[in-house]
Amino acid sequence: MELIGPDRCAGFYTEDVRETGRRIGFDVVTLDGRRGPLACAGARGPRVSRYGVELASFEELGVATLERALEAGRHVLVVDEIGKMELFSRRFTALLDRLLGPSSDRAVLGTVLAGRHPAVDRLRRRRGLRIIEVGPRNRDGLPRELGEVYGEFLKKAP
Repeated sequence: MELIGPDRCAGFYTEDVRETGRRIGFDVVTLDGRRGPLACAGARGPRVSRYGVELASFEELGVATLERALEAGRHVLVVDEIGKMELFSRRFTALLDRLLGPSSDRAVLGTVLAGRHPAVDRLRRRRGLRIIEVGPRNRDGLPRELGEVYGEFLKKAP
């Protein structure tokens, strides 16, 4: 994000929550540092493995951050990740349709579930979507490459 500039991007990423070395859940963290639960072991809500997804928290923090970024005219939106937990949110999937639709003038930098899921499979079939698989051969150079790609996009942005 340093290569793009914090005034031109907004979004969220997910992070493990650990207690005495054992993962007990996941948090959603906005690029401006706000944090809330995405899923917790044993929590109520839609389930992914042993984790209950905290939909209200995710929508109030992660989804709302993206919605505000759209209204504020941010050009690059960070979505880490488009995964099973996040896809339980209808509000999130509707927002993805807007962000990645043919009339969108925004760039999305995101991570996508590697496995199969109907919503992700539809995303992968969209025209104009560039998916880069990250692996040992390309991961070290990827920040520079992405900075260049999004830098070019921003030069053309209004």
